[in-house]
Amino acid sequence: MSVPLLKIGVVLSTMAMITNWMSQTLPSLVGLNTTKLSAAGGGTLDRSTGVLPTNPEESWQVYSSAQDSEGRCICTVVAPQQTMCSRDARTKQLRQLLEKAIKAKMDELRPLIPVLEEYKADAKLVLQFKEEVQNLTSVLNELQEEIGAYDYDELQSRVSNLEERLRACMQKLACGKLTGISDPVTVKTSGSRFGSWMTDPLAPEGDNRVWYMDGYHNNRFVREYKSMVDFMNTDNFTSHRLPHPWSGTGQVVYNGSIYFNKFQSHIIIRFDLKTETILKTRSLDYAGYNNMYHYAWGGHSDIDLMVDESGLWAVYATNQNAGNIVVSRLDPVSLQTLQTWNTSYPKRSAGEAFIICGTLYVTNGYSGGTKVHYAYQTNASTYEYIDIPFQNKYSHISMLDYNPKDRALYAWNNGHQILYNVTLFHVIRSDEL
Repeated sequence: MSVPLLKIGVVLSTMAMITNWMSQTLPSLVGLNTTKLSAAGGGTLDRSTGVLPTNPEESWQVYSSAQDSEGRCICTVVAPQQTMCSRDARTKQLRQLLEKAIKAKMDELRPLIPVLEEYKADAKLVLQFKEEVQNLTSVLNELQEEIGAYDYDELQSRVSNLEERLRACMQKLACGKLTGISDPVTVKTSGSRFGSWMTDPLAPEGDNRVWYMDGYHNNRFVREYKSMVDFMNTDNFTSHRLPHPWSGTGQVVYNGSIYFNKFQSHIIIRFDLKTETILKTRSLDYAGYNNMYHYAWGGHSDIDLMVDESGLWAVYATNQNAGNIVVSRLDPVSLQTLQTWNTSYPKRSAGEAFIICGTLYVTNGYSGGTKVHYAYQTNASTYEYIDIPFQNKYSHISMLDYNPKDRALYAWNNGHQILYNVTLFHVIRSDEL
């Protein structure tokens, strides 16, 4: 036999063996072994081995033929649809186990999420702190260099200068022009028709005492209440006896002392409420007294003492100014007159008056419909007529004073102690800071 024929025989033998293996073994691998015979198109019988499930779309179909008419091996395998694997029981079980494992791991990791978020926030805060420390270190280094360039006295002088500028700035921020007065708040109902009550605008932190003086003459007892709450809810008080009876309702407590007009005189007395001693007395020159130039409601209200952001003031009238209002700024220690302004407003036509930021405000009456309708600016020695109404709830105001600490008006209205809040408008220029 020649070599080419030998090679062809080997090839045919090998193909027959492969065909026989595929026809017998491949169906068993997939679990099916159905065999059928069919006639080929050329009349030759071919053996076809295949998988014939009840639902062909869900399983394998294997077809094989030993050889065709030309002697070629024919083997056909049809795979199931792609969706079959997703419906396989074992595949579903594996998927469920995988999902369960992932869910369990996520449940373990989920509590760490807020921890990580907090850590992220803390890390950001640490960076901010680090920047602040670096800035502070830089400032301290500059300050250390600056301190080294000055001696102690010069440095203390610079600090004092800065404190003065700060106080001046704060005073400007607190001051302004009166633009409105709130509805009254009745704190208490007590006493006679006339009187005065107040708090100390220079009292230290935590000192909230209320001072109460009933009547406008022939009385010398001042009540001290520990706080506004005590004043509102109880009658527990300490009584202080003044060395002389007061005149009018123009008393004021300022920096631990009470300032009042001695009855039937133009003498001003400064009385220390802690030691209960007279610290200073001084006559207010040319001031009318003993109902000579009183407010419209009478009551020996010739001399009215008051305070604002800048200090102690006296409002009165003189013959030299034709009975019109005179405003004097007083030294709170010596009671000496520092500066005086003469206005053109008749004292007896005024219902009441108060000072805010160096401006005198005068009401048009004391009963019925009341409004602030006159303002005199001491810093410019000018005046204007204004129209700021406020509610005269009990129809008879006998005391109206401003407290710069509370930024409120204290009033005695027909036996009622009431408060008004005020609205101030201010404009500060940069060159004033």
